[in-house]
Amino acid sequence: MQYKFNFLLGTVLAALIQISEFLMIAIVLDKFGAIQGWSVYEIGYLFAVMTLSKTLYRTFAEEVHHLEKYLVGGELDQLLTRPMPVLLALMPQNFRLMPGELLQGGFILCWSLGAMMHSGQVGWTAVPFTLFIIVTGAVILFSIGLATATLGFWTTRISELQNFTEDAAHTAARYPLTLYPKWMSSLFLFVIPVGFVNYVPSLYILRGEWGLWILAATAGAAAVCLAASLRFWQFGITKYQSTGS
Repeated sequence: MQYKFNFLLGTVLAALIQISEFLMIAIVLDKFGAIQGWSVYEIGYLFAVMTLSKTLYRTFAEEVHHLEKYLVGGELDQLLTRPMPVLLALMPQNFRLMPGELLQGGFILCWSLGAMMHSGQVGWTAVPFTLFIIVTGAVILFSIGLATATLGFWTTRISELQNFTEDAAHTAARYPLTLYPKWMSSLFLFVIPVGFVNYVPSLYILRGEWGLWILAATAGAAAVCLAASLRFWQFGITKYQSTGS
Protein backbone atom coordinates (compact mmCIF):
# COMPACT_ATOMS: atom_id res chain seq x y z
CA MET A 1 0.00 0.00 0.00
CA GLN A 2 3.01 2.32 -0.20
CA TYR A 3 1.85 2.98 -3.80
CA LYS A 4 -1.90 3.05 -3.31
CA PHE A 5 -2.96 3.98 -6.85
CA ASN A 6 -0.84 1.27 -8.44
CA PHE A 7 -2.10 -1.29 -5.91
CA LEU A 8 -5.78 -0.45 -6.43
CA LEU A 9 -5.51 -0.22 -10.23
CA GLY A 10 -3.64 -3.51 -10.40
CA THR A 11 -6.29 -5.15 -8.21
CA VAL A 12 -9.17 -3.94 -10.38
CA LEU A 13 -7.49 -4.87 -13.66
CA ALA A 14 -6.51 -8.33 -12.41
CA ALA A 15 -10.10 -9.00 -11.34
CA LEU A 16 -11.54 -7.75 -14.65
CA ILE A 17 -9.12 -9.79 -16.75
CA GLN A 18 -9.87 -12.98 -14.82
CA ILE A 19 -13.65 -12.44 -14.90
CA SER A 20 -13.59 -11.69 -18.65
CA GLU A 21 -11.99 -15.10 -19.27
CA PHE A 22 -14.84 -16.85 -17.48
CA LEU A 23 -17.51 -14.65 -19.08
CA MET A 24 -16.45 -15.86 -22.53
CA ILE A 25 -17.21 -19.44 -21.47
CA ALA A 26 -20.38 -18.41 -19.62
CA ILE A 27 -21.78 -16.76 -22.77
CA VAL A 28 -21.26 -19.96 -24.76
CA LEU A 29 -22.83 -22.08 -22.01
CA ASP A 30 -25.78 -19.72 -21.78
CA LYS A 31 -26.41 -20.42 -25.46
CA PHE A 32 -26.05 -24.21 -25.35
CA GLY A 33 -26.97 -24.92 -21.72
CA ALA A 34 -24.13 -27.29 -20.84
CA ILE A 35 -20.98 -28.92 -22.16
CA GLN A 36 -21.02 -32.73 -21.90
CA GLY A 37 -23.43 -32.46 -18.99
CA TRP A 38 -21.47 -29.80 -17.07
CA SER A 39 -23.54 -26.70 -16.31
CA VAL A 40 -22.23 -23.16 -16.23
CA TYR A 41 -22.32 -23.25 -12.42
CA GLU A 42 -20.26 -26.43 -12.23
CA ILE A 43 -17.67 -25.08 -14.65
CA GLY A 44 -17.67 -21.82 -12.68
CA TYR A 45 -16.91 -23.89 -9.59
CA LEU A 46 -13.95 -25.61 -11.29
CA PHE A 47 -12.71 -22.25 -12.56
CA ALA A 48 -12.95 -20.61 -9.13
CA VAL A 49 -11.28 -23.45 -7.20
CA MET A 50 -8.34 -23.48 -9.61
CA THR A 51 -8.02 -19.69 -9.43
CA LEU A 52 -8.09 -19.60 -5.62
CA SER A 53 -5.66 -22.52 -5.27
CA LYS A 54 -3.24 -20.84 -7.66
CA THR A 55 -3.64 -17.54 -5.80
CA LEU A 56 -2.84 -19.21 -2.48
CA TYR A 57 0.24 -20.88 -3.96
CA ARG A 58 1.54 -17.73 -5.63
CA THR A 59 0.91 -15.56 -2.57
CA PHE A 60 3.25 -17.55 -0.36
CA ALA A 61 5.66 -19.05 -2.91
CA GLU A 62 5.89 -16.57 -5.78
CA GLU A 63 9.68 -16.77 -5.92
CA VAL A 64 9.62 -20.51 -6.54
CA HIS A 65 7.99 -19.65 -9.86
CA HIS A 66 10.73 -17.08 -10.47
CA LEU A 67 13.70 -19.24 -9.53
CA GLU A 68 15.20 -18.72 -13.00
CA LYS A 69 16.33 -15.18 -12.19
CA TYR A 70 18.21 -16.48 -9.13
CA LEU A 71 19.96 -19.10 -11.24
CA VAL A 72 20.86 -16.79 -14.12
CA GLY A 73 22.00 -13.88 -11.97
CA GLY A 74 23.72 -15.92 -9.27
CA GLU A 75 21.46 -14.52 -6.55
CA LEU A 76 20.92 -18.02 -5.19
CA ASP A 77 24.48 -17.87 -3.82
CA GLN A 78 23.33 -15.32 -1.25
CA LEU A 79 20.60 -17.67 -0.01
CA LEU A 80 23.03 -20.56 0.26
CA THR A 81 25.05 -18.65 2.86
CA ARG A 82 22.11 -18.25 5.23
CA PRO A 83 21.80 -20.64 8.20
CA MET A 84 18.43 -22.04 7.09
CA PRO A 85 17.03 -24.28 4.35
CA VAL A 86 17.39 -22.61 0.95
CA LEU A 87 13.71 -23.11 0.07
CA LEU A 88 12.58 -21.38 3.26
CA ALA A 89 14.94 -18.52 2.50
CA LEU A 90 13.67 -18.29 -1.08
CA MET A 91 9.92 -18.29 -0.51
CA PRO A 92 9.56 -15.05 1.52
CA GLN A 93 11.83 -13.02 -0.77
CA ASN A 94 8.80 -11.48 -2.46
CA PHE A 95 5.52 -11.89 -0.60
CA ARG A 96 2.92 -10.98 -3.20
CA LEU A 97 -0.62 -9.91 -2.39
CA MET A 98 -3.12 -10.91 -5.09
CA PRO A 99 -6.43 -9.29 -4.08
CA GLY A 100 -7.70 -9.09 -7.67
CA GLU A 101 -7.48 -12.84 -8.21
CA LEU A 102 -8.87 -13.45 -4.71
CA LEU A 103 -11.89 -11.23 -5.34
CA GLN A 104 -12.55 -12.71 -8.77
CA GLY A 105 -12.22 -16.31 -7.64
CA GLY A 106 -14.25 -15.69 -4.50
CA PHE A 107 -17.04 -13.98 -6.45
CA ILE A 108 -17.37 -16.80 -9.00
CA LEU A 109 -17.19 -19.43 -6.25
CA CYS A 110 -19.94 -17.75 -4.20
CA TRP A 111 -22.07 -17.27 -7.31
CA SER A 112 -21.74 -20.85 -8.53
CA LEU A 113 -22.10 -22.50 -5.11
CA GLY A 114 -25.01 -20.24 -4.22
CA ALA A 115 -26.87 -21.20 -7.40
CA MET A 116 -26.25 -24.93 -6.86
CA MET A 117 -27.36 -24.70 -3.23
CA HIS A 118 -30.52 -22.87 -4.27
CA SER A 119 -31.34 -25.61 -6.77
CA GLY A 120 -30.65 -28.31 -4.19
CA GLN A 121 -27.75 -29.83 -6.09
CA VAL A 122 -25.39 -29.38 -3.13
CA GLY A 123 -25.78 -28.73 0.59
CA TRP A 124 -23.86 -26.65 3.11
CA THR A 125 -21.24 -29.38 3.46
CA ALA A 126 -19.94 -28.23 0.07
CA VAL A 127 -18.53 -25.11 1.73
CA PRO A 128 -16.00 -26.75 4.12
CA PHE A 129 -15.20 -29.39 1.50
CA THR A 130 -14.43 -26.62 -1.00
CA LEU A 131 -12.17 -24.77 1.44
CA PHE A 132 -10.38 -28.07 2.04
CA ILE A 133 -9.69 -28.74 -1.65
CA ILE A 134 -8.54 -25.15 -2.21
CA VAL A 135 -5.79 -25.80 0.35
CA THR A 136 -4.88 -29.23 -1.03
CA GLY A 137 -4.99 -27.76 -4.52
CA ALA A 138 -2.51 -25.06 -3.53
CA VAL A 139 -0.19 -27.77 -2.19
CA ILE A 140 -0.41 -29.68 -5.48
CA LEU A 141 0.23 -26.57 -7.57
CA PHE A 142 3.17 -25.63 -5.33
CA SER A 143 4.59 -29.14 -5.78
CA ILE A 144 4.30 -28.92 -9.57
CA GLY A 145 5.91 -25.47 -9.52
CA LEU A 146 8.73 -26.63 -7.26
CA ALA A 147 9.45 -29.71 -9.40
CA THR A 148 9.53 -27.55 -12.53
CA ALA A 149 11.79 -24.98 -10.87
CA THR A 150 14.15 -27.74 -9.70
CA LEU A 151 14.80 -28.73 -13.32
CA GLY A 152 16.47 -25.33 -13.60
CA PHE A 153 19.49 -26.69 -11.71
CA TRP A 154 20.26 -28.61 -14.91
CA THR A 155 18.75 -26.36 -17.62
CA THR A 156 19.04 -22.89 -15.97
CA ARG A 157 16.28 -21.50 -18.19
CA ILE A 158 12.84 -22.85 -17.24
CA SER A 159 10.33 -20.18 -18.31
CA GLU A 160 9.20 -22.04 -21.44
CA LEU A 161 8.76 -25.27 -19.49
CA GLN A 162 6.71 -23.39 -16.89
CA ASN A 163 4.41 -22.22 -19.68
CA PHE A 164 3.49 -25.87 -20.17
CA THR A 165 3.59 -27.42 -16.69
CA GLU A 166 2.02 -24.46 -14.91
CA ASP A 167 0.29 -21.86 -17.09
CA ALA A 168 -1.17 -24.14 -19.78
CA ALA A 169 -1.97 -26.92 -17.31
CA HIS A 170 -3.71 -24.52 -14.92
CA THR A 171 -5.82 -23.12 -17.75
CA ALA A 172 -6.78 -26.56 -19.07
CA ALA A 173 -7.81 -27.78 -15.61
CA ARG A 174 -10.32 -24.97 -15.23
CA TYR A 175 -12.67 -27.11 -17.30
CA PRO A 176 -13.85 -30.75 -17.00
CA LEU A 177 -11.15 -33.20 -18.04
CA THR A 178 -13.76 -35.17 -19.98
CA LEU A 179 -13.57 -32.46 -22.63
CA TYR A 180 -10.09 -33.59 -23.63
CA PRO A 181 -8.77 -36.71 -25.37
CA LYS A 182 -8.07 -39.62 -23.05
CA TRP A 183 -4.27 -39.25 -23.34
CA MET A 184 -4.51 -35.59 -22.35
CA SER A 185 -6.81 -36.16 -19.38
CA SER A 186 -4.44 -38.93 -18.22
CA LEU A 187 -1.56 -36.46 -18.52
CA PHE A 188 -3.37 -34.00 -16.25
CA LEU A 189 -4.11 -36.71 -13.69
CA PHE A 190 -0.92 -38.75 -13.46
CA VAL A 191 1.95 -36.71 -14.94
CA ILE A 192 1.00 -33.11 -14.16
CA PRO A 193 -1.72 -33.84 -11.57
CA VAL A 194 -3.71 -30.61 -11.87
CA GLY A 195 -6.87 -32.69 -12.21
CA PHE A 196 -6.67 -33.42 -8.47
CA VAL A 197 -6.88 -29.70 -7.71
CA ASN A 198 -10.52 -29.32 -8.71
CA TYR A 199 -11.94 -31.87 -11.14
CA VAL A 200 -11.52 -35.12 -9.17
CA PRO A 201 -12.84 -33.82 -5.80
CA SER A 202 -15.66 -31.95 -7.55
CA LEU A 203 -17.08 -35.26 -8.78
CA TYR A 204 -17.99 -36.01 -5.17
CA ILE A 205 -18.70 -32.49 -3.89
CA LEU A 206 -20.97 -31.49 -6.78
CA ARG A 207 -22.27 -34.84 -8.03
CA GLY A 208 -21.92 -37.29 -5.16
CA GLU A 209 -19.89 -39.69 -7.31
CA TRP A 210 -17.41 -42.25 -5.91
CA GLY A 211 -17.75 -41.30 -2.23
CA LEU A 212 -16.19 -39.28 0.57
CA TRP A 213 -12.99 -41.30 0.24
CA ILE A 214 -12.11 -39.30 -2.87
CA LEU A 215 -11.38 -36.28 -0.67
CA ALA A 216 -8.97 -38.39 1.37
CA ALA A 217 -7.41 -39.57 -1.89
CA THR A 218 -7.03 -35.94 -2.97
CA ALA A 219 -5.26 -35.10 0.29
CA GLY A 220 -3.07 -38.18 -0.19
CA ALA A 221 -2.19 -37.07 -3.71
CA ALA A 222 -1.23 -33.64 -2.37
CA ALA A 223 0.99 -35.22 0.31
CA VAL A 224 2.70 -37.50 -2.20
CA CYS A 225 3.28 -34.64 -4.65
CA LEU A 226 4.73 -32.45 -1.89
CA ALA A 227 7.03 -35.16 -0.56
CA ALA A 228 8.24 -36.08 -4.05
CA SER A 229 8.88 -32.48 -5.08
CA LEU A 230 10.81 -31.74 -1.86
CA ARG A 231 13.01 -34.81 -2.35
CA PHE A 232 13.61 -33.78 -5.95
CA TRP A 233 14.49 -30.25 -4.80
CA GLN A 234 16.97 -31.58 -2.24
CA PHE A 235 18.64 -33.66 -4.94
CA GLY A 236 18.57 -30.89 -7.54
CA ILE A 237 20.18 -28.27 -5.34
CA THR A 238 23.25 -30.49 -4.99
CA LYS A 239 23.74 -30.02 -8.74
CA TYR A 240 23.65 -26.24 -8.56
CA GLN A 241 26.62 -24.47 -10.12
CA SER A 242 27.13 -20.79 -9.46
CA THR A 243 27.49 -18.31 -12.30
CA GLY A 244 31.09 -17.67 -11.20
CA SER A 245 30.59 -13.91 -11.46
